[in-house]
Amino acid sequence: MSSQNPEIIINQTKRLVESDKQSEIRLNANGGNSILIVCNPKQEAEFIDKMIFMLDTETYQIIDLNELLVNFVQANKELLIETFELLQGSVSQAFKSTDDEGDLFQHIIDVIANSFKNNKIPVLINTGALYGSHIDNIHIMEHEVVMKSSLPLIVLYPATTDGDKLLFLSKRPASKYRCMIINDHNS
Repeated sequence: MSSQNPEIIINQTKRLVESDKQSEIRLNANGGNSILIVCNPKQEAEFIDKMIFMLDTETYQIIDLNELLVNFVQANKELLIETFELLQGSVSQAFKSTDDEGDLFQHIIDVIANSFKNNKIPVLINTGALYGSHIDNIHIMEHEVVMKSSLPLIVLYPATTDGDKLLFLSKRPASKYRCMIINDHNS
């Protein structure tokens, strides 16, 4: 993946979500309601800076997953220590449990739901914070809060491509299902 122009890609995304063509998102996202802005991991900071500058706070809510992770760990320190000791072989369950209650995944969904409730398009940044947590983009994109919203979810996704495969952080195969992909190849 060559160098990308964040301004062009962000403007393309804004035109899509701010137009009356939002049904195009669901059509291109296999019935999903998410846009994945795929950026080269080396350019992620540049994309984040441009998004903060270009996306107005009346329409968009930028959700920093680094910040959510740190806040979650600080708020649940005692419980996490107990959980890590109990689940030594399956540490990821501390972040995404099977009952989806009181974990990082549910916290992320709650923040997204609150954004929708405030009539703002949620924009997830610093998604690399989820690496190793067993919370994948597909889990968020297929959640009923996202699927049923009248507004789409935008995810800044640091990834490279290998043929037709998408590799999260250039390492892990990622799902392209339930999302519309926007990158410099769509320009």
